[in-house]
Amino acid sequence: MNHPILSPIAALVAGILVLIFPTILNYIVAIYLILVGIMGIMAVY
Repeated sequence: MNHPILSPIAALVAGILVLIFPTILNYIVAIYLILVGIMGIMAVY
C-alpha cells in the first residue's frame, strides 16, 4: 500500500468500521484513523 491515496482511505474505512463496533479504546483508535485519513486525503489535493 505505497500508493498515496490508498493508505488514507484504508485508515478512514478502518476508523468507520471501528466506530460501528465501539469500546472506549476503539473510539480513540477510530478518531485517530479518521483524522489521519482526512489529513492524508487533503494533502493529496
